[in-house]
Amino acid sequence: MATILLPLSLLLTLVATTEPAATKTGAVVLDIDHRKVQTGTDYYVLPVIRGMGGGLTLKLKNKTCPFNVGQDRFEVSRGLPLKFIPADPKQKFVQESTDMNAVFSAATVCVQSTAWRLGNVDDKTGRRYVMSGGVTGNPGVGTLSNWFKVERYREDYKLVFCPTVCKFCKVICGDLGVFVENGERWLGLSDVPLAVMFKKA
Repeated sequence: MATILLPLSLLLTLVATTEPAATKTGAVVLDIDHRKVQTGTDYYVLPVIRGMGGGLTLKLKNKTCPFNVGQDRFEVSRGLPLKFIPADPKQKFVQESTDMNAVFSAATVCVQSTAWRLGNVDDKTGRRYVMSGGVTGNPGVGTLSNWFKVERYREDYKLVFCPTVCKFCKVICGDLGVFVENGERWLGLSDVPLAVMFKKA
């Protein structure tokens, strides 16, 4: 009897420890009212620390299209509402560390989408900024620059670029923070993440 139970217990242990990480889902992200953030629903992305700009919005960086994502310069401004669209269309709520598209609910003078994408390295600054003109859906190698995540940051949240929609692709991962240039605040890959919170629009 003992010789049968031992292999069975070992088998159960192996099954428990080799469960694929992909089957585990992250905790649900909560808004400032402690309610679950819904996918496909408009929210304002606001800075946790006050006194350094308002909510996230779209702005022309070089006076030409495309628009860049940045913070409104006025602290009282909520910026533009945006919605998160997960790679898994079955998800009803935004989950931590899950690939999502971020799309502003707005129209611009540029003939392109308001979905986020991570731009290439800027020739002048050497930085990578978050820009408009991304595409939604179709997760894979062709859409790597369009996927972002919400992750826990101390008691709050941060936005991260680290797509996992392509299993064999090598990507540069990083937190999204704010660069101050000529009085304007721009979102991009940074060593200092921007702590954010979400308010339903």
